[in-house]
Amino acid sequence: MVIKRVLFLVAIKLFLFPVFSFAQLRWQNVDSMFQPLPRSVHVYFTNEKIDTGAFTAYYLVGNLKDKKLEFTVDTTLDRRLTPAKFYEKNNQPLAVVNCTFFSFATNRNLNAVIKNGSMVAYNNHTIARRGKDTLTYFHPLASAIGISKKRKADVAWIFTDSSIKHPIAFEREPMLVKDSYQWVSKFVFAPELHHFPSREKRRGIKETWKMKTAVGGGPVLIRDGEIKITNNEELKFPGKAINDKHPRTAMGYTKDGRLIILVIQGRSESSGGATLVQEAQILKDLGCWEALNLDGGGSSCLLVNGRETIKPSDKEGQRPVPAVFFIRVWP
Repeated sequence: MVIKRVLFLVAIKLFLFPVFSFAQLRWQNVDSMFQPLPRSVHVYFTNEKIDTGAFTAYYLVGNLKDKKLEFTVDTTLDRRLTPAKFYEKNNQPLAVVNCTFFSFATNRNLNAVIKNGSMVAYNNHTIARRGKDTLTYFHPLASAIGISKKRKADVAWIFTDSSIKHPIAFEREPMLVKDSYQWVSKFVFAPELHHFPSREKRRGIKETWKMKTAVGGGPVLIRDGEIKITNNEELKFPGKAINDKHPRTAMGYTKDGRLIILVIQGRSESSGGATLVQEAQILKDLGCWEALNLDGGGSSCLLVNGRETIKPSDKEGQRPVPAVFFIRVWP
């Protein structure tokens, strides 16, 4: 019995190893390729394999405490622009990266965007799916990463609505709400808000999430320094889709106040992309305390001083998007 148990455990480890574990990547500093850069910002590159396939990735790291750096966003109304167009529109900032998921039909964001403390785009909290004889409505809480006026970053699940000035934030992973209603309110996710004083701590709920800058995406990849992927709770790549390989964009932060923007090339001979699990492991190895997946696939693109890092997977080149996150350097 003991031998069978040992063999069983060994077999399980060998089965899970390719999915959940790989050696830490070695990264090469490539600041010289993207000059001029301030001292608080660096760019790194790797083409080491994370499994049996070719792999290419870049990440940019910036110091949130550097007051010469501005972390902000830009959006468009009912239209989309390439990151290069956003770069020119915003007077050539240091870095430009895609962020939110969006609708090809309407060209609108499907995730929250906060600019200068105001919500300029909102999460889609209702997803219709057909049941046996009617529609079933799922109400997920989408996640976002924000930066406050005090230059502190946070990842949270948020409820947004045009009737409230600031989002309601949840610091614990949410339960997926399913019902027949075509809309929801903040009280669906937090009925305690009807009854308790706003200052009382409840289930990790923050009455307001006051961020100067924020962009939504999903799913959450890392919480409290550990991999915790909430793809099923957020209905972002649920089930087996968690292990599909794609180009990826992600953003996270470290406990000592460094912002990390990661882009992974995919759907090409030089790089097959990464799964959500692999993406999360990379961010954890880079020291992220919290991290969030953003829109990927053909949207993945990071420009540093106007120069591309990864090669976008669309044949046409950079995909137009309705929102970008960018970093500007003040003199």
